[in-house]
Parts: sequence; structure tokens; C-alpha cells
Amino acid sequence: AAGCQLVATCDLAIAEKSTKFGVNGVNIGLFCSTPMVALSRNITRKKAFEMLTTGDFISAEQAKTLGLINRVVEIENFDLETEKLAEQIASKLGVAVKIGKEAFYKQLEMPISEAYEYTGRVMAENMMFRQTEKGIDAFLNKREPTWEQD
Repeated sequence: AAGCQLVATCDLAIAEKSTKFGVNGVNIGLFCSTPMVALSRNITRKKAFEMLTTGDFISAEQAKTLGLINRVVEIENFDLETEKLAEQIASKLGVAVKIGKEAFYKQLEMPISEAYEYTGRVMAENMMFRQTEKGIDAFLNKREPTWEQD
């Protein structure tokens, strides 16, 4: 159960295809109350409740379909695929990813009109970064941007 909670808490997750996920404390008389928090915020309410009350496991493919994980890979490709995803994110402008992550989670807790107002301010702030200007110029000139990472 704690493993499923950990995965549900992560920003991104990759699993090997034989991985199974479950919150099966109910099988021994212990309802998985704390894993429930992260799980119920990452998959549908009905599926989370089913997992919590039956103690059944789901496959990696089911976890991907439900949005608990991002990718399912073969065990022999696990490290490579994980590194590729990390490198893809690391190749982006770090400050943009940083403020984007912060804004992503903050806006989830807001009413939609407030979320649009907030994210509009975040985007305006992001547009003021010198590196963002370079990225837009690269896009307009049909070339890849080169970032000076902080």
C-alpha cells in the first residue's frame, strides 16, 4: 500500500510491465487511509474506492490507463526509458519547468476562474525571463533553443 501511495505522490512514474499496484490493507483488517489521500487524487474516485475496499491489485497497464503512472516499459529498458524522460525534461528551460510545476499544483486547488487569473499572471511573469525571449526567437526562426541553465 505504501508503494502505491508513493507512486501516486510522484509527479511522474514509470513502471515495468509486470508491476502490480494495490492498497490491500483491507485484506488484513486495516483500511489504507493515508494511501487513500494520494490515490484518490490521481485516479477516478470509483476505481480508488474499489481498490481500497476490495484489496485487489491492478496491472501496470491498468495503472497507466487510470493515470497512476505515465509509462509502462520492459524491464530491460527501464533505466534507459527513465533516463530519456529525465533528460527530456532537463533539456527544457529549468526556471520555466520550476514555475510550471509550482503553478500546476497550486491551480488545482483553485476555482476555475481564479485558476485562469493566477496562471495568466504566471505566464506573464514567465514571458519576462530573458531566456524565454530567446526561446520564442528560436521558435520564430525555426531552430532549437539553446538554454543557459541556472
